[in-house]
Amino acid sequence: MTPLSPLPHESTAPWSGRVEPPRSAPAGDAPRLSLDGTWDFRLLAGVPGAPGAHGVLPDGEGTADFARPGYATSADAGWGELPVPAHWVLEGDGAHGLPIYTNVQFPFPVDPPHVPDENPTGDYRREVDVPTSWTEDGRVLLRFDGVESFFTVWVNGEEVGSASGSRLAHEYDVTDAVRPGTNTVAVRVVQWSAASYLEDQDQWWLPGIFRDVTLLHRPAGALDDVWLDADYDPATGEGALVPEVRADAAAFPVRLRVPELGVDVAWAAPDDVAPVAVGAVEPWSAEEPNLYDVTVASAGETVSLRVGFRRVEIVGDLLLVNGRRVVFSGMNRHETHPDRGRVFDEEHARADLARMKQHNVNAIRTSHYPPHPRVLDLADELGLWVILETDLETHGFEAGGWAGNPSDDPRWREAYLDRVRRTVERDKNHASIVLWSLGNESGTGSNLAAMAEWVHHRDPSRPVHYEGDYAGEYTDVYSRMYSTVPETASIGSDDLSPVLGCSIADSARQRSKPFLLCEYAHAMGNGPGALDQYRALVDTHPRLHGGFVWEWRDHGLRTTTPDGVEYFAYGGDFGEVVHDGNFVMDGMVLSDDTPSPGLVEFWHVERPVVVRPSGGPASGAVEVWNRRHTADTSDLVLRWRVENDGEVVASGEDRTSVEAGERVDVALLDPASLPEAGPGVEAFLTVELVLREAASWADAGHVVARDQWALPTRAVARTRRPAVALADAPVAFRGPELVTLAGADVSAPRVELWRAPTDNDRGAAMGSYDVDDPTTLPWRGTPAPPVADRWRRQGLDRLTHRTVAVDESADRLRVLRRVSAAQSRRTIDVEETWTAERAADGVVEAVLRVVLTPDDHWDDVWPRVGVHLALPTDVDGAGWFGLGPHDSYPDVRSSVVVGRHRAGIDDLSVPYARPQESGHRSEVRELVLERGGGPWAGLTLGRDARGRLPGFTLARHSAHELSAAAHPYELPVPERHHLYVDAAQHGLGSRACGPDVWPTAMLRPQARTLELRWRAL
Repeated sequence: MTPLSPLPHESTAPWSGRVEPPRSAPAGDAPRLSLDGTWDFRLLAGVPGAPGAHGVLPDGEGTADFARPGYATSADAGWGELPVPAHWVLEGDGAHGLPIYTNVQFPFPVDPPHVPDENPTGDYRREVDVPTSWTEDGRVLLRFDGVESFFTVWVNGEEVGSASGSRLAHEYDVTDAVRPGTNTVAVRVVQWSAASYLEDQDQWWLPGIFRDVTLLHRPAGALDDVWLDADYDPATGEGALVPEVRADAAAFPVRLRVPELGVDVAWAAPDDVAPVAVGAVEPWSAEEPNLYDVTVASAGETVSLRVGFRRVEIVGDLLLVNGRRVVFSGMNRHETHPDRGRVFDEEHARADLARMKQHNVNAIRTSHYPPHPRVLDLADELGLWVILETDLETHGFEAGGWAGNPSDDPRWREAYLDRVRRTVERDKNHASIVLWSLGNESGTGSNLAAMAEWVHHRDPSRPVHYEGDYAGEYTDVYSRMYSTVPETASIGSDDLSPVLGCSIADSARQRSKPFLLCEYAHAMGNGPGALDQYRALVDTHPRLHGGFVWEWRDHGLRTTTPDGVEYFAYGGDFGEVVHDGNFVMDGMVLSDDTPSPGLVEFWHVERPVVVRPSGGPASGAVEVWNRRHTADTSDLVLRWRVENDGEVVASGEDRTSVEAGERVDVALLDPASLPEAGPGVEAFLTVELVLREAASWADAGHVVARDQWALPTRAVARTRRPAVALADAPVAFRGPELVTLAGADVSAPRVELWRAPTDNDRGAAMGSYDVDDPTTLPWRGTPAPPVADRWRRQGLDRLTHRTVAVDESADRLRVLRRVSAAQSRRTIDVEETWTAERAADGVVEAVLRVVLTPDDHWDDVWPRVGVHLALPTDVDGAGWFGLGPHDSYPDVRSSVVVGRHRAGIDDLSVPYARPQESGHRSEVRELVLERGGGPWAGLTLGRDARGRLPGFTLARHSAHELSAAAHPYELPVPERHHLYVDAAQHGLGSRACGPDVWPTAMLRPQARTLELRWRAL
């Protein structure tokens, strides 16, 4: 049997035909025509001309007939219309196929470079009028900024070439194919190709022409490419432009102008192009993104650039920008939108990056491909450090031990090099880019080393990053994903402990480099935990340069159920054969742009200015630590307030300016001038740094940083309140069971240990700290079941209650219960005691004291320990004095402050794409439950013998209802609302993809006591 000839879309060559060398594309005055808009479109089941694709075309139609001028499109032949840019699977309500989500898996057999016959193929065509002048001189280029995944182009029926590299720009020279007047442009896009093996990023597979298409006139004497490397010398404060101009000799003279700097230089010939000293400049940084308008004019074209002067260098184990160590408070950013997928919208992108800045994000890793080029313009303008990543990931080969991985296969060498060339050449003019990244999760091999070597020679001004180079053989910085807190600390120190994938010698080499976490703190669902631990290490060890949370945004696609209920879909919701579920919902921002509590935690942990008491909390002095890279604090105002039991009793502001990196003591207030807090009153000092004036990314008054601490107060002696008859309290019982509270029907409080598992509770990544010592280096993690499975194994989701004894009198109801689960010998003895007391204001309160005592058979962690009450469905909000305003857990609580807060019931939970535990407010002193928007029942929560305060959760659905639903629309119509009062909760961690809950944040079985005082309002 004769083997078939290779198919074009199964070739490992990155392109064929008249594809131009990659270049930057600065704005210029040369004519251009946008081809964005409505195109004729049809979807075929396979690739015409492929041996296994017989019958995909109408009878009698040739393989490329659709590209001919005059070809008649018709609905009978499957033709319709489709917008460009767009993904065809997101248009037409499923008429053009459906999205597929995988994280690591390939959605086709792993048989590189081959792909199945079942290969959706989109044919596009449209007409464009070309001015006569375009064909009289110069050249005409057809530019595609993004097509997934392999495409062939025809102009007027003539094939001009093919290319792959979905998130990369390609230009075709169509000078000889176009003619004056009407021209036909046709494009065939193949969904699965050899390139798909290089594009296995954790995201939706979304085929189509999804970025701009432009026809460019390149007049005689135009500039083929311009690169202005804008260097800054931190020792002198002076800048220099190191230009590279690619153009024919006929383009000269070429003139460079920087009006703001008084620069006006002309080069008569190519050999005259030389560096230009520009004198003193304001350097570019993420905090002070100073840009200079530059024009470069040739005989045929003037291009405009915005240039930022800065120097990136590695000195020893420090990564410096402008001579100062840089710390990345970063996010991994995919391009995703719930309606458009990866189709760019500038207004949304600007708002997205402004939201980053508002939450103290100062850096982006473009995971895992170059974004739309305007994103980098915005990063230059708004101020964000950028690690720009090449469009490369081969993660699906890992499951087979990396057998056949293209990274070490010479057949793929040119494809790898083409991808990094197109990345660097397109974006080399951006000041925001401080590192080039070779891609992500592609193993290692000679092709990656070749990419690094090319980048080193092409752009020595920026270091090279790639996480998979564990031994540090070809990269300039040491990068890791999800290293544990102890291992990260070890990397920051000079010990000789081995690090992952390294010998002792390789470990020493990696410790000689700057270190960053290119991914950490997996933000899937509720979480992530331990952000404060990682930042503390960065502040302690200069070698550690911060990191990038995985990831910025959920990738949910807006979808509706058959009966019209909207929700955000994830893997499996479109009937995929293989998929990775809701792993695509792992962002700090929900699909609808809602910031998560995890993002607010990040905002606090990564605050650029830290304020702490100096000389003790009662001194009135504070230390202001400016953690910024460049900027002083003159753009900020420090506002402070003192609250006694949540009520403001004093306030003021300070405008002391602190230089970047410095710590300054400030006499903030005179403690003697403060109103005296009475016995038992809690006093807190809260300081906030706010923007003095509006910035490009936030309004004046935006809070950049907040800190709070308790002030000394007088303790109050415990007094016994007068006891009264239980019948006088706002409660009623049926036997031993509470049935009425403040005039409303409620359920009796029941001990609850179950919570709806979070995505991190369901995760099994990196093993369990209950199985392996977290200080073991290097940490590998013995496989262990998710903690949610361990909870179910203990029966915590199916607890039963048995009443053991009842002791009732006129002034007391005492009930003993035993809590356990089917086929379990583990028990908790519960003592509930109801009494009534008259408060100081004369109101009779019902007092519930719950003592929970587990036996010694419990040997694993619990999700929570507390009591659960079912309430009427018109209970619709709460006000509380405690930590807030958002939810908090043992390892996610740095960003909350003690105060008086209020929220409606829908704002007390977070609508994660997969329902799960959320909404726990910690350390609550007082709680007011509302019905119909008004106060209904008040609850005072007492401290236990160790001074610990409980927390509460108020939600429309119970933990068990949340557990049973895979999407919000699957939750039942509430018959009751639910109040949980928890003595303690288990931490959140990051185990969906990262480390387990740190041991000190785990909830171990323990005896606890709750004291709850109820009153009617």
